[in-house]
Amino acid sequence: MCGIFGYYGFGGTRYSDSQLVAMGDSIHHRGPDSQGIWHRPELGVALGNQRLSILDLEHGDQPFISDDGRVVVVQNGEIFNHVEIAEALKGSPWECRTHCDTEVILRLYEKEGITGLEQLNGMFAIAIYDAREEALYLFRDRVGEKPLYYHLDDTGLVFGSEIKAILTLLPEKPGMDYTALNLFFGLNYVPQPFTLFSNVRHVKPGHYVRFDHSRLQEHCWWDLSRIQLAQKPETQWMDEFNGLLDDSVRIRLRADVPFGAFLSGGVDSSTVVGLMSRHMSQPVRTYSIGFDDPKYDESPYAQEAATRFSTLHKLEIVQPNLLSLWPMATYHCDQPHGDVSFLPTYKVAELAARDVKMVLTGDGADELYAGYDKYKGFFGSGEAEFYSDDEFNRRYVDNISLFDDQARDRLFSGRVREQLDPECSVSAVVGRELARSRHMGRINQALFVDTELLLSGNNLVKPDRMGMAVSIENRAPFLDYRVIEHAFSMPGELKLSHGETKYLYKKAVSGLIGEGLAYRKKQMFTVPVGDWFKKDIRPLCEDLLLSDRTRSRGLFDYDYVGKLLVDHCEERANNTREIRALMAFEYWCREFMDP
Repeated sequence: MCGIFGYYGFGGTRYSDSQLVAMGDSIHHRGPDSQGIWHRPELGVALGNQRLSILDLEHGDQPFISDDGRVVVVQNGEIFNHVEIAEALKGSPWECRTHCDTEVILRLYEKEGITGLEQLNGMFAIAIYDAREEALYLFRDRVGEKPLYYHLDDTGLVFGSEIKAILTLLPEKPGMDYTALNLFFGLNYVPQPFTLFSNVRHVKPGHYVRFDHSRLQEHCWWDLSRIQLAQKPETQWMDEFNGLLDDSVRIRLRADVPFGAFLSGGVDSSTVVGLMSRHMSQPVRTYSIGFDDPKYDESPYAQEAATRFSTLHKLEIVQPNLLSLWPMATYHCDQPHGDVSFLPTYKVAELAARDVKMVLTGDGADELYAGYDKYKGFFGSGEAEFYSDDEFNRRYVDNISLFDDQARDRLFSGRVREQLDPECSVSAVVGRELARSRHMGRINQALFVDTELLLSGNNLVKPDRMGMAVSIENRAPFLDYRVIEHAFSMPGELKLSHGETKYLYKKAVSGLIGEGLAYRKKQMFTVPVGDWFKKDIRPLCEDLLLSDRTRSRGLFDYDYVGKLLVDHCEERANNTREIRALMAFEYWCREFMDP
C-alpha cells in the first residue's frame, strides 16, 4: 500500500525536485515509511512513490526500474498473486530478484507489454513510463479499490493517488465541475471518471490511459458486463462460492507485517474472520467500535464472532457525536461524501493501526449479493421483472437518487442549471450501466450499477481514505475478481429470494459462522446524525447551510435549503440524507474552494 504521483510534460514543462517532494509530502499518510522519486527533467517526466511497507520490507522501495533504465514502475496497492507470477517467471529472462509484488509488474510489462498486467489479481493503481515509446501508462484495478487521478492541460499531464497531490503542482486552483456537482446531489457521491475539480479526472476502474506527446487514449482492459449468466444447482453454487472466497482470503494473508481484521459481527466480516482463522496458526487480531445507543451498537455481535473464532479482540466505545471528524475526513477524501459512516470507519482504523499495518474487511459483499434493504424494497413486490426497460430505468434511478431530477431543479440556482450537461445527467450515467447489464436480469442489473458506480464512487473510497489517513492497508477478499465474476454469473434470484437478502451466500456460510450471525438483521455502520440535526448541532447545520459565507457561493436556492432543514427539525419530513449531503458539500467548499 502506497501513494503514487508524478508528471509528464509537454515541450518546456519541467518541475523542480522540491516540487516533486512536496507532491509526495502531501500524501505522506499513504506511505510514511519512505519516499522514492525518479526524475528526468530533460525528458519532462517523473514518477514518485510514498511507501507503506507490507511486503519484502528490505527490497521493496519504489520506483522499480528495468536494467536498461528505460521502463520505470510505481504502484499503490498489493498484487496478491505475485508469488504465483514470480514462480512462473523463474528461469526466464524476466525472473524476479526480490519478493516484492511491485517487481512482478515490471517483469510482466517487460515480457508482455501492458496487456501482461491483466494477469494481476489485486488492488492497484500503477504508473509506468516507457522511454522506448515515450509514453506514460496509468493502469487501474478492476473495481476501483485504489484511486488514481490525473489533470491534463496544454502543459502536460499530472497524476496522483489523491487530488491534493495534483493540486500542489497546479499554478492556480481548479474551478468547480458542474456536471460532477449535479451528479453528487443526484447520487450522494461523484461517480468516476468525474471529480468536482474542473479538468481533474479519475481513471475508470478496469481501464488504463496511455499518454504520449500527442494525445491521451483510454482503454478498457476488464469489462464486467461481458459476464454471462449460468444455471447450476444451488449446492454447486455454494461449493464454488466457498472455494473461491476461501482462496481469496488465503492469498490476502500474505504480508511481512502484523495484520488483523475489522469485525462488526455482520455476516461479511464474520465470514472473512472465520476463513482467516482456518489459515492462521495464531489467533486473528480483530477490531471493532461500539456506541452507547443500542440502535447503532453492533459490539455484542462482534464479540459473539470473536468468541466463536477465538480472536484477539479489541473493542472501543466511542462518543456518539463524531461530527468533529467531518472536516478531517473531507480533507482526506478530496471530495464530499454524504455518507457519515466514513467517521466510524476512521475510528476503527485508528484503533487497529495501534497494533497492525494491514486488515482484511468484508467490503463489497453487499453489492455482489444484494445485501442492502433497498434491493428488498424495490424488488419485493415482484413487479420490477415486468417493467419495460424504459420504465425499469426510470423507476430504479428514482429509487437510488438523493435529490431526484425535480428536486435538483429546485435546489440549484439558475446560474448552475445553465451549466448542466443533459448527456451527463444522473439518468444518463445510470442508464448506460443498466443498458450494459440488461442480459443479467433485473436484480443483477441493480447490483451491476452499484458495483460499477457506488463501490468505486463511495463505498471503496471509505476504507481506502480512512485507512490511509492512519497509514493502514485494507484488503477486501470479496473483491477478488474471481469472486466478482462468479457472483455476476449467478442469477439474481439466488441472491434476493422471498425477501431474504444474500440468500445463497448466507446458506453457504451458515455452517462456518453459525445461523445466528448468518441471519441476524442487517445493521448499518453509521451514527444517528439525523437526530443530532434537530437539537444538538442545529446551529452547525444553519452555519454550513445558510450562513452569508455559504450564500455568497450562489449555487442553491437557499429558501429551499432552509425549508429542508426546518421541515426536518420540526419532524414534518425526514431530510437526513439531503442535509448530510449539503453539509458535506459545504465542508468541501471550505476546505478546497475558498481562498
